[in-house]
Amino acid sequence: MRHPPSVSTVRWVVFGTIAVSLFHFTDNAINVDDYPKASWQPGWFEWVVAVAWFLYTAMGVFGYRLYARGRYQAAHIALVLYGYLIFSSLGHFLYGSPSELSTRGVVSVFVDVTAGLVVIAVALWSVLARRAKAPRAEAATE
Repeated sequence: MRHPPSVSTVRWVVFGTIAVSLFHFTDNAINVDDYPKASWQPGWFEWVVAVAWFLYTAMGVFGYRLYARGRYQAAHIALVLYGYLIFSSLGHFLYGSPSELSTRGVVSVFVDVTAGLVVIAVALWSVLARRAKAPRAEAATE
């Protein structure tokens, strides 16, 4: 973990996550009645799901663009937030068990969870690698 992830790595992780999350969010919006739901969930919740995907995606693209511009601290925050938002698909199981979903639904939730964790892991890799480099850079200038 000497070197932080490249811009290319972050791009692949973010845009791969966008692709897999599109599958889950589309399934969730189209088959909203097949997913466990909270008692407070309105009848028009599929629109909330669709809008959420666009907002989540915007956060991922924003984090990637910050990273590509070398604004690492802000990028790390945005990427961790994006990863958490995608990971939050696990929240479906707060209102029901995996057995209440179709196999497709369960797989799409766990693919989302995994993708969210990968985004968070890449952001943390970058944070740790940059922190490890900082003392060496300071020592070289002394």
